[in-house]
Amino acid sequence: MASDPGDRELAVLFQDQWLVAVCKPSGLAVHRGWAREHDTAVGRVRRHLGQPVYPVHRLDRGTSGVLLFARDRETASRLGIVWQGGQVAKRYWALVRGVVPEAGTIDHPIPRQVGGERVPAVTEFRRLRRSPVERCSLVEARPRTGRLHQVRRHLKHISHPLVGDTKYGRGDINRHYRTHWGLCRLALHATSVDLVHPWSGALLRVCAPLPGDLSEPLAALQVLGEVE
Repeated sequence: MASDPGDRELAVLFQDQWLVAVCKPSGLAVHRGWAREHDTAVGRVRRHLGQPVYPVHRLDRGTSGVLLFARDRETASRLGIVWQGGQVAKRYWALVRGVVPEAGTIDHPIPRQVGGERVPAVTEFRRLRRSPVERCSLVEARPRTGRLHQVRRHLKHISHPLVGDTKYGRGDINRHYRTHWGLCRLALHATSVDLVHPWSGALLRVCAPLPGDLSEPLAALQVLGEVE
C-alpha cells in the first residue's frame, strides 16, 4: 500500500560535487529494476541534475525518506566501501500495531533476497510514543544490517507489524487505518542517514522531514508529541 507520488519534485536534502540526497515519496520505486513503472527516483534525480546518478542504497517503494546517490562511479565505489565497513547509521520511524516494549534489539536471521538463504540481521528499536486513541506505537528503528525488508520483517517478528504493510501486516487493520485515519501508505519513513563522507572523511548527517501523507495521520493518532 502506497500513496501516489504523482509528479511531485523530489526535495533535495543535500548536494555537493560528489553526492546528492533526496527525500523519496512513498509509492515511487528507486529504479526500474525494482518495479515496472517508468517513473523512478533515479530518473527524476537524473533529470534534475542533467547527469547520470548511482543509488548507493535502496528504500522499498512504499517507504519514504532519505535516499542517497553518488554522482560518479568512483564515488559510488567509495560509498560501497563505507556501507560495507559499517560506517553508516540509518534511522527509520515506523507506526506499528500494539504497544511495543520501550527498547530492544531484534537479532533474527532473514533472507538476503526472496527465496534465498537466511543471513544474520540485527535491528535496534525504541518506542517513541504510544497512541492514546488507538492501540499502536511510533517506533524508531536502527538497522545494523541491510537485509531485504529488514525493519518490516523484524517488527513483524516481535508481533508488531507496520500499519499499511500489505505484505507482512493484516488487510483489515490496514483498511481500518485508511478509513478512520487517512493513512493510505506504508507507515515507514527513513528519517536520517549518518555516514563518513567518502572524499572529505567528515561525518555527514542527512535528515528528511515527515511528508504530509504520513505526518497528518500520525498527528491525528497523537504520536508526534514529545517522546517517552
